Amino acid sequence: MSDRSQILSRRHVEGLIANGQTIVISENRVLRLDRLLESHPGGKLAILHMVGRDATDELNIYHSAKVLKTMDCYRIGRVRAPWVNFTPPIRGGIFHKFEKHREARFVDEGLGLDTDSSSASSGDDCSTTARRRSSTGQATISSRAHADRLPTPRHGRSTSLVPSSLGISDSSLDLALDDSEAELDEPAGPLDPARLTRAEYTAFAEQSEIQADLDKYPSLDAKTQRNITLKYQQLHRDIKAAGLYDCSYASYAKEAARYSILFALFVAALRAEWYMTSAVLLGMFWHQIMFTAHDAGHMGITHDFKTDTLIGMFVADFCCGLSIGWWKSSHNVHHLVTNHPEHDPDIQNVPLLATSPSFFRSVHSSYYDFDFHWDRFADVAVRFQHYTYYPIMCIARFNLYLLSWLFLLSNKSPTMGAASWTRPTELLFMTGYWYMFGYVLVWQSIPTWTLRVAFVLLSHVITMPLHVQITLSHFAASTADLGEAESFPQKQLRTTMDVECPPWLDFIHGGLQFQAVHHLFPRVPRHNLRTVQAMVRAFCADVGIEYKILGFMDGNREVLGRLGQVAKQVEILVECQRHMAETGESGLH
Repeated sequence: MSDRSQILSRRHVEGLIANGQTIVISENRVLRLDRLLESHPGGKLAILHMVGRDATDELNIYHSAKVLKTMDCYRIGRVRAPWVNFTPPIRGGIFHKFEKHREARFVDEGLGLDTDSSSASSGDDCSTTARRRSSTGQATISSRAHADRLPTPRHGRSTSLVPSSLGISDSSLDLALDDSEAELDEPAGPLDPARLTRAEYTAFAEQSEIQADLDKYPSLDAKTQRNITLKYQQLHRDIKAAGLYDCSYASYAKEAARYSILFALFVAALRAEWYMTSAVLLGMFWHQIMFTAHDAGHMGITHDFKTDTLIGMFVADFCCGLSIGWWKSSHNVHHLVTNHPEHDPDIQNVPLLATSPSFFRSVHSSYYDFDFHWDRFADVAVRFQHYTYYPIMCIARFNLYLLSWLFLLSNKSPTMGAASWTRPTELLFMTGYWYMFGYVLVWQSIPTWTLRVAFVLLSHVITMPLHVQITLSHFAASTADLGEAESFPQKQLRTTMDVECPPWLDFIHGGLQFQAVHHLFPRVPRHNLRTVQAMVRAFCADVGIEYKILGFMDGNREVLGRLGQVAKQVEILVECQRHMAETGESGLH
């Protein structure tokens, strides 16, 4: 038996991760992705969130067949099915080293073979691939301790050994341990939130949301989740067989015609000195063309990395001033850990907006690697967030400019591997945008400061519907973490909803109305999502998962309702703190 075909025990895999190796499971293969970590075009966080987990579905839906063929060269062994997920280190998982002389019984019992990192790599045909990549400017990455490259998790989580045959995930045990260690006594009757401290109330609100989801969605037992996964994988094969991954270039020709008309009208209005009209038309152009950047970022147009990346750069960086590299880095994480308060950057908007009570205790963002502290400003701002939501969306684009530049000027921007050329190209395109927009348009073409300020503000406010569309499918959805036992498709459907609209209005939403479908199959071109939607509806009915879809207005009401609910929770906590400060009593007893 060669080293790469050996059967590794769960305990052995844990030991490899404890030694700082980037181990991911896919189709019962043990993949060591250390060399890929820094050169991964989708960002290293997308890999780190899969460490210790079965990432079969995530790998298959995010990558082309060409890329998937290269995955086997990272294989260092195999595991027996079913695999029970660890909690990744980036999410607080704690791993214990494997010591051969103390744990030889794993080998004796046939549960795995002990191999150090050097022997595990012997015969690894990735070395040939690595040398070939190095010759084209793509560096290989050696193994390093996870502690040197991971954001520090706020809460540690033990990864005690659990036999995979039991079908019990570590997160399920953690939940039980958390419950047993909670300071809250089990109430004899209904629990009164008003009698809790801030920390207790936050825990109560989080657990209430978890329980609501456990009651509403299919069981997390291994058999149920495995059945959902198998049917999801069959659906994926059916979609491929139906040709729904093939892009309709005729549809993009229509898109390009619409973008060109809007841009031509903007230029005509500007030359006629109808400055506010031209600002509206420019905002509409930005709103529409960014949908294509989204498609390109998911490689949903040509399915070729370089071609789609260049399309994305032209649209996002040059036409809109937004980094496609930043968007991919953030968006890939969003897709993998959707609506997780500590890990999904798309919902980390404290102190202005909060969609989860988890933010009340302050959270550490694994994406930004800093704490979102809950302070007095958040106490005030979040209490009125259902009123400030739309004004904030009006100016949200300015924040995206800042995030784009911070990304490109930071070490998060890829400088190695297949994406090494993207950073300088993005900087060139972004500089071109600011020269054309800032100097040629705003400074040279608009005569007065009053008109310049009004033009900039109006053109950006017009893009507000796009930001509403982006948040609509997630802000009202669950933020509960049900642990590592939950299957990928159930997680995506539980934290995402679709927006109902007639086909003739699809161009307004640009595919964002099919967010649940898109989260299940992110590389399907958006012009095929309506067809896939019918297949997803049937899948949901078959496995018993709610397919949530609301009209645009109902969806907005749902978002405002969620924001109002969290605002009310903050109001209770603020009143509780005021009472405690005045009386010295704990809570509102």
